[in-house]
Amino acid sequence: MIDGPPIKNRAPSAMADVRERWRMGSEARLLVLVSAGLTAFGLAVLYSASAFVGINDHGSSAYFLIRQLGGVAAGMVAFALAAKLDAGTLEKNAWPIMWLTIAAMTAVLVLPGRIAPTIHGSRRFLFASSFQPSEFGKLAVVVWVSMLIVKKGQTLRRLTKGLVPFLVVIGLLDVLAALEPDLSVAMLYTLLMALLLFVGGARMGHFIALGAMCLPITLTKIEKWRYAVSRLSAFFHPGSAPEAVNFQLQQSLIAVGSGGWFGRGFGEGMQQAFFVPFPYSDFVGSNVGEEWGFVGLASLTIAFAIYGLLGFRIARQARTPFLQLVAVGLTFTTVLTAFLHLGVVIGLLPTTGLTLPFVSYGRSNLVLTMLFTGILVNIGSTKERVIGSAATDPLSVAA
Repeated sequence: MIDGPPIKNRAPSAMADVRERWRMGSEARLLVLVSAGLTAFGLAVLYSASAFVGINDHGSSAYFLIRQLGGVAAGMVAFALAAKLDAGTLEKNAWPIMWLTIAAMTAVLVLPGRIAPTIHGSRRFLFASSFQPSEFGKLAVVVWVSMLIVKKGQTLRRLTKGLVPFLVVIGLLDVLAALEPDLSVAMLYTLLMALLLFVGGARMGHFIALGAMCLPITLTKIEKWRYAVSRLSAFFHPGSAPEAVNFQLQQSLIAVGSGGWFGRGFGEGMQQAFFVPFPYSDFVGSNVGEEWGFVGLASLTIAFAIYGLLGFRIARQARTPFLQLVAVGLTFTTVLTAFLHLGVVIGLLPTTGLTLPFVSYGRSNLVLTMLFTGILVNIGSTKERVIGSAATDPLSVAA
């Protein structure tokens, strides 16, 4: 005879060992591995690219690395929370996220300099350089546009009731970003909106008509941002452009060209020694080209292509139409930004201020990218009920 309480008394205990959890799919697991690899590689590249500036301006070669590690810690928390919380709840919070973004971007422009300082001629940050609202505006655009597309349904194919509300709200964000000024982010907001509307079923004829209407206004207003016109001129006519305008690109091409196939070696690059402006952020890709060569840049390109492939596969298998649109938008944002950055440093695209996700210095961007990845992981996961001893073992295989 076996000692112990009757079986009927064990039932409540067994029922107490029941819980729900998210189980990552194969794409989500691979996405975590790719993101972890890019983050680790990015920290190494950042240290090398920022060492000279760190010593000269702050007395420590590890100054930017240490601050970036703080961003990694915050990003890991954001990733973990996003991966565990149901991404579907973003749909009902889309308006609060959008209003908060508009308020924060407005605060950047109107608050005094001690709270919203001017850095390199632009006002983009709150609380010194701790928080950049325009970065989190990318999340607001993806979530809000996805929500409204699902809500409107077939009405989306009508111009006044379908397309105009998107143009009004995203247009407001574009104006706020342009006033900072940050034309690269303003253009990215518009691209994100256009992509999601296209995926959601909007009529292409409306885009063509509105584009034709807005083009004369855009060409007239863009003259006020002479630096943008100068950069475009330098790209299409490099020989006739002023040296100051072309300087960043010229130094970047020298760095990439001197790297050859396999690069000079880690820490052996010379162009970050005050030749390439912002070698740790806007032009960090040039450091990769110089120290890691063609192989390094090609590996980065392949890594982000894999990130994109996994993200779009997750979107295809998403639980709801809203999450499908969100997954497409988040994946597109990360991959497009990466490819634009890499295209700039090798001279294929005009110079922009877009950073390289996971690699460039910038804690707001790093936290946001890891948050994006966490949301994608949640979308690529399924909720399951685990019973018994497996309920306390996250690595167990559910029946």
